[in-house]
Amino acid sequence: MAEDFTVVNYSRRGRGESGDTRPYALEREIEDLGALIAAAGGSAHLFGASSGGALALEAAAAGLPIGRVAVYDVPYSIGDDAVQTWRDYRTRLRAALGDGRVEEALSLFMRLAGSSDDDIAAASTSPMWPALRDLAHTLAYDAACLGDGPPPVTRLATITQPTLVATGAGLAPQMAGLRVDFFGQAADVITSHVPGAERLVIDVHEHVVDPKILAPVLTRFLLA
Repeated sequence: MAEDFTVVNYSRRGRGESGDTRPYALEREIEDLGALIAAAGGSAHLFGASSGGALALEAAAAGLPIGRVAVYDVPYSIGDDAVQTWRDYRTRLRAALGDGRVEEALSLFMRLAGSSDDDIAAASTSPMWPALRDLAHTLAYDAACLGDGPPPVTRLATITQPTLVATGAGLAPQMAGLRVDFFGQAADVITSHVPGAERLVIDVHEHVVDPKILAPVLTRFLLA
């Protein structure tokens, strides 16, 4: 996308080389984005995937100087059972991280995301597991971005920017434990509450989309 835009891809709070200098709150993440936008020239389009999509929507609702907003597979919970599952996860995650049980925290997240016990066991013996352990504390940050579970419809209704709400055509194989329409239901609710939002289904079955597929979609929307 660098042919058409100045692209800033950053590590969110607590990830990469980004540290935590103050106790975490969603407001800190929004302040981080505000500082980046200011450094980038004072305004920016915004793209976020998964919990990053929820953060992008919250930033737009908070009034940051954002031109257009695009999100993909925002995992809000729709329906009483899904919301209860989410809230139970947050409670158990808080306890696991508070006691330093980072592997349990990772397993809780993977199970919530639809991974099977076999998937979790395989991941725990893979080369990527140590890196995931180092990031486990940021699961609480993702949870804060998603709040109580359902889309924050009152705040979504205040978003004035052109907004693209995208999902894939189906679930990634490692998310087979989720409802088939898990991301689609959330996207439909977002679209119905953000004024003028555009809904898009991309022909992929992945939660992390190949940039070669995603970039043209975002470019068309952001240049519109």
